[in-house]
Amino acid sequence: MDQEILNLDAVGLVELYRKKTVSPSEILDAVSANISESKLNAFCYLDEGAKEIAKTADVSLPFGGVPFGVKQLDPVLNWPNTGASLVFKDRISDHEATYVSRVRQAGAVLVGQTTASEFGGINCTSTKINGVTRNPWNLERTPGGSSGGTASAVSGGLIPIGTGGDGGGSIRIPAGFTNLFGLKVTYGRVPKGPKAEIGALTAVLGCLSRSVRDTARFLDVTNGSDTHDPLSLPREFGYENNLGTYDVSGLKVAVSPDLFGAAIVNPKVQAMIEEAAKLLIESCNLRQVENPIDKLPKASLSWAMSNTVGLVSELSEYYPECADDLTPEINFILNVAYHGYDIKIAAQAETERKNLNEKMAEIYDSVDLVITATNPDTAFDAKGPMPTKVGEIDLIKEYGFETAVGNNGALTIPSNMYGSPAVSIPIGTLDGLPVGMQVMAKHHSDAILLDLAHKFETIKPWSLVCNNNPV
Repeated sequence: MDQEILNLDAVGLVELYRKKTVSPSEILDAVSANISESKLNAFCYLDEGAKEIAKTADVSLPFGGVPFGVKQLDPVLNWPNTGASLVFKDRISDHEATYVSRVRQAGAVLVGQTTASEFGGINCTSTKINGVTRNPWNLERTPGGSSGGTASAVSGGLIPIGTGGDGGGSIRIPAGFTNLFGLKVTYGRVPKGPKAEIGALTAVLGCLSRSVRDTARFLDVTNGSDTHDPLSLPREFGYENNLGTYDVSGLKVAVSPDLFGAAIVNPKVQAMIEEAAKLLIESCNLRQVENPIDKLPKASLSWAMSNTVGLVSELSEYYPECADDLTPEINFILNVAYHGYDIKIAAQAETERKNLNEKMAEIYDSVDLVITATNPDTAFDAKGPMPTKVGEIDLIKEYGFETAVGNNGALTIPSNMYGSPAVSIPIGTLDGLPVGMQVMAKHHSDAILLDLAHKFETIKPWSLVCNNNPV
């Protein structure tokens, strides 16, 4: 099998199927061979039934015959349901996520599970149950997390597309680290469930893809309300068909690579963001205005504490006896939760969230879009820990422990807290590692963000897979 065919996006692959240039079975055989030889450690489970599904794939469907990866945290009926943790190494799912079922019904061939960080807790995919997942652009670096396995597999030429989730940047961060396109949708756009936890109202579902049109098609297939998710939004149509049709000229945009002081950003990354922002603004005839605020309030406590509640619920019957089976980061989070979380901290976190939401509203009362960096720096060490340096800047020394610990997700978390959409668009590489530009927008502006990204993709196309051709 010609690797160039395997390096196509999902839409391109479906077009070849329909022309009978290649069959889903041939593609799946080649994908399976590549996965078995890969050094990326992007998959933790392969479905033996995929071959039979590929043989009868209906290529007239949106994803007919496309090999799809499913993030390890997404339940699939009768597949392992470990939460990427040794604690649940023997657990099997008794249900399937609604949006996974919709992908399956759209003709996708579910190849298997892609690795994730334990319980989706950090932006690095290295766990006791799976080992270390690696970035195809540099095997010593992380593909990010928590959707790191999907990002590694898609960027590394193993599969064209896979599912992901974004509760604090877990689609956008890996997309930025691996030169992929990643959309974090408006909260509720893609339904959760069955058995969905409402929790902190921060996490949304989606995909990591090689192209904007793939993500648009994915959203066409998966969006729409479901009775198992009381906060899911009504169905919308035309995300893919409407690409390139929106008049975005005159939209007001603020450019702030550090997101109004939310993070410390590598100066070289900042320069790349400013250059890419200028290109997007000029080519789309956007109207750049003065930044509407000086400083975005921190919300790291609110985000961390509100999301810890779900983790405690998941492990309530097992902790602390299971502590040795957990990664150090999850152990640390649980220790804080059990010994430092009380009603006063909960109140403080709620105040933080309220203040952030008001400031985000103030921003979007003044502008339609915000352009910033996706990540403060390029991908860090594959094994972790989370970085406390940005470029040559020692964050602990210069800014203190709290800033250092919260810096890596500080650019992405605000959109999760506020529930608004944001995308990460590949804009080039720094020292051989990808850099992503994040474009943020008001609630329900998902289609506008896709259109802007599509326009940028047309003017400055990116490599669909890693230039190093790791497979």
